[in-house]
Amino acid sequence: MEHFDVAVIGSGPSGASTAFHLAKKGISTVLIEKEKLPRYKTCGGGFVYRGRKNLPFDISSVIEREFHTVDVFLGNTLHFQTVREEPTITMIMRDSFDNLIVEEAKKQGVTLLEENKLMDISFDNDVAILTTDKNTISAKFVVAADGALSTTAKMAGWTEETRKLIPALEYEIEVPEEDFNRLKDQVRFDIDAIPYGYAWNFPKKNHLSVGVASTKKARINLKKYYQEYLETIGIKTILKESQHGFQIPIAPRTDGFVKRNVFLIGDAAGFADPITAEGISNAIYSGVLVADAISESELNLEKASALYEEKLHEKLIPEIKTGLWLAKWFYEQKTIRNVMLKKYGQRFSDAMADVFHGDRSYPTDIKQAITRKIKELVF
Repeated sequence: MEHFDVAVIGSGPSGASTAFHLAKKGISTVLIEKEKLPRYKTCGGGFVYRGRKNLPFDISSVIEREFHTVDVFLGNTLHFQTVREEPTITMIMRDSFDNLIVEEAKKQGVTLLEENKLMDISFDNDVAILTTDKNTISAKFVVAADGALSTTAKMAGWTEETRKLIPALEYEIEVPEEDFNRLKDQVRFDIDAIPYGYAWNFPKKNHLSVGVASTKKARINLKKYYQEYLETIGIKTILKESQHGFQIPIAPRTDGFVKRNVFLIGDAAGFADPITAEGISNAIYSGVLVADAISESELNLEKASALYEEKLHEKLIPEIKTGLWLAKWFYEQKTIRNVMLKKYGQRFSDAMADVFHGDRSYPTDIKQAITRKIKELVF
């Protein structure tokens, strides 16, 4: 039975980049992926600059489009536009993007086991035994990077769902050339196009990714609001369409991120941005944190666990918690929010662009700041 220091489950951005960083530090790493690469992955494909600038290699070969300008709409009355020198959002398709990171990881010495579905995890003292449908290996550490529906987390003992999972529906669509040319140069978010959420239009190289997401954890007719959004952006004819429903975890687990040898990162941990539901940048960032924790611990399981929790609570967890409060206020207090946006909307749009670029995080005093601004407007 082959042994590795670390087994990473899932070859998405979080898993592949974690494997890259571990191997670069000289830590023997296997990357286990249930499908054959490259494979399609449901995702809007909007990669914000804070994630892109932290990747240690060039991704230009898989870029579909770049947008230095982001448009935010609130109905027919409010429209905010923020421009940055660097691309705020880079459009990628996850099959080619994920595969690029995997190939970079392999260059560092990572072993890839693709078409290997994890079937079981057992523990022998301080070693994890991983059984796939084709292989059995052992590892000192296991990193669960297999997404919102993480089977690894379930196998390792996370049986209760403590994250907040929200519904989203995305379509990859091909439209007539006239419509595509009209929409291809604008990435837009439409707040309240769906109750308690937003719709988006992300132009790719030769098609559009259009979707809706609601921050309310409830049954909702996503397809109805998608159809209404097509009318909003003026699409009457669709030449080709593929539908993808998924769930996005916008609140971290409350029952910890480490059990025995298993460490959770990315969507498996619940690290998507609560306001935008963007998950790639935090997924990659959490992968860096776990790789650093394992390396700095010198492969000591107890030390690595403590270090990872410490690193998460330095920045990422506080930022997400603040984002959760802000998202609840933003999407549920619409009347007050709209009054605020009429006066401070451009400032809000610029601040969100700063977050996308990694130039700032959500302020910890956001509650006091919003309360103060409301008082100024009312009194």
